[in-house]
Amino acid sequence: MIDIGPGIPSYYCVKANADALARYAALCQDENLVPIVEPEVLMDGDHDIDRCYQVSELALKALFHELYLARVKLEGMVLKPNMVVPGKKSAKQASVDEVAEKTLRVLKECVPAAVPGIAFLSGGQSDLDATARLNAMNRMGGGPWKITFSYSRALQAAPQKAWSGKVENVPAAQAAFTHRAAMNGLASMGKWSPELEKKAA
Repeated sequence: MIDIGPGIPSYYCVKANADALARYAALCQDENLVPIVEPEVLMDGDHDIDRCYQVSELALKALFHELYLARVKLEGMVLKPNMVVPGKKSAKQASVDEVAEKTLRVLKECVPAAVPGIAFLSGGQSDLDATARLNAMNRMGGGPWKITFSYSRALQAAPQKAWSGKVENVPAAQAAFTHRAAMNGLASMGKWSPELEKKAA
């Protein structure tokens, strides 16, 4: 994970992360496994969306350089990056479309077409934000890769709240998880809308 703050990340930090991810990916492929390569730029802090863009661009360019040196077959990996978002404490938050546009732009500048799929992490976003932003990216399109989700928190937050550790709440938690998976499945095709959330409520 790469944090953004005053004077960080350093180039050494970014390069060390990229080198470790590339070695991991090469080891996976040596064992006939598909590596999920996760260069995560954290959304903690008060940085704006443009600073996240700069750091995400640096991280991705460093990563693909190291993947090349490690002789990783790009056709046999999945990229699991962050979206380009402002920090949680930023005074200026970004619209869904701005996040989608800037995320797609950095991917087009940094990720080779040989990569078959990009499966985003949710990285601390709310479940609805993560769904809406993924949907916007697929609606805009224009990239050579399949874009989908590999969320944990954005899938699990609602079911965990519904469950609250009580056995009698298991069916409600299962229904909440099924709903979030269905909403993100639609978002991966650009077919989600806020109205679908209201219908299920």
